[in-house]
Amino acid sequence: MELPESLPARLYLVSYDLDRQRPTGRTYLGYLLRAAALTDLFLAGHLADVKGKVQVKNPPTTRTTTPTAARMIQPVPATGRTRAMDPLLEDVLKQVAGSSRPRSWKYWVRKNSRPAVRAVRDQLETAGWIRVEPHRILHLFPADTITVRDPRVVRELRDNAGRVARGSVPPAHVDPYDAAVVALAAAARLKTVLTRAQRREHRARITRLTELCGPPPIALRKVIAADEASAAS
Repeated sequence: MELPESLPARLYLVSYDLDRQRPTGRTYLGYLLRAAALTDLFLAGHLADVKGKVQVKNPPTTRTTTPTAARMIQPVPATGRTRAMDPLLEDVLKQVAGSSRPRSWKYWVRKNSRPAVRAVRDQLETAGWIRVEPHRILHLFPADTITVRDPRVVRELRDNAGRVARGSVPPAHVDPYDAAVVALAAAARLKTVLTRAQRREHRARITRLTELCGPPPIALRKVIAADEASAAS
């Protein structure tokens, strides 16, 4: 089954509740998608960690792949695959490269987190993965109904994440992008992927999977924890 390649697209879809027909964890969905973009770029070798700060390295080159759009193609060192860079990844990379000084992973998780949700949603709609239908609540307040066109895609992504989280395959042999879905979903506490009980049961394995993904999942967990602590104070 064909699946979206980018981590932000995958995390948006696994956050989708098929029963309620809407994304879950919306309070921190922007943080999750930003962390997913940072992880994607880190795994692709375009971002590096230098003393806790984010640094650009090996920027991808641009080439035209369609008559109407230029897409950025990059090799993935860990897997040997070639993947197309989506607009959110490109924006994040440009933001890091254009920063006046090195900044932490937590800073970039927070940066423009709300627009990230719309960017990924629009990308998925354009690519035909979801359908977005505007409507009004009580005929007054604008809202959107989001429908996944093929629920099997969500189930496959979710089932694969579950297999990776509880699987017997050594973490070192797991595809880093599959490991990242688990690590990021666990950091954001996405119940659509792992319940609280499952996170506890597989805590040690999730920790090892997280180590494969670099600093972004850890930064995501810290950002969410800081927000929750601030809200509780």
